[in-house]
Amino acid sequence: MKPAKESQILAVPHSWSNMPWGDYFRDALTQQLQPFLVKIYGCHMLKLGELSTEINTEQCAISHQVNVGINGKRLQVLAQPTQLPFESKSFDACLLAHTLTWSHDPHRVLREVDRVLIDDGWMMISGFHPFSLLGLGKVVPGIQCKAPWNGRMFSQVRLLDWLRLLNYEVVYRTRFQVVPWSCQDGKIINTHLPTLGCLNIIVARKRTFPLIPTKVKKAFTKVQLRPVVNATRQFFVHEDKDQDLIE
Repeated sequence: MKPAKESQILAVPHSWSNMPWGDYFRDALTQQLQPFLVKIYGCHMLKLGELSTEINTEQCAISHQVNVGINGKRLQVLAQPTQLPFESKSFDACLLAHTLTWSHDPHRVLREVDRVLIDDGWMMISGFHPFSLLGLGKVVPGIQCKAPWNGRMFSQVRLLDWLRLLNYEVVYRTRFQVVPWSCQDGKIINTHLPTLGCLNIIVARKRTFPLIPTKVKKAFTKVQLRPVVNATRQFFVHEDKDQDLIE
């Protein structure tokens, strides 16, 4: 597997409005998450990263939502995404809205989130799609050092590979927002060409299986068979013999 750790310091945007078309990205991502937020239940929800805190999650049934990040106004806990100050299996859901995009070690971030998630917990990941109109800006000189092009764009196939290694079941995945600078005018294009979407989202659930599978022992009940059909045939044979003797 290709290593994803990056030693270069990335300029992390502290708000969606700090990047071009950031408000469109935030609204489109919020709209895509609404059908799943109403299905998530539990006690605690983790919103990791400054961009995750701006996603509207009021429709979620989880009332206690903790905002964690390095620097920001809406944060409640200041911590590194790779070193979360929480106990293992203490959150029911976690939202990573473009958290891996500006992460130095995304593998470690996923392992840390996996540690604090309970069994059957929800993980929601979003990011930029490299093979899109937005991804073409990575090859344009002069804008590579600006957000969102200074971030890392992971393909959806690569993200799915990481989640499978952590034993997650992918519930939903899609790409959307084909036209990055429009939200309403490109509605028809976003509907019919989702493969070219600038944003991708993955919703997965944590599954836990035993390391050594145990064989289920079934109780064996001995069934006694009665030759009902054979006894009937034998009865008719004896009856025919008796008739022959009478004649």
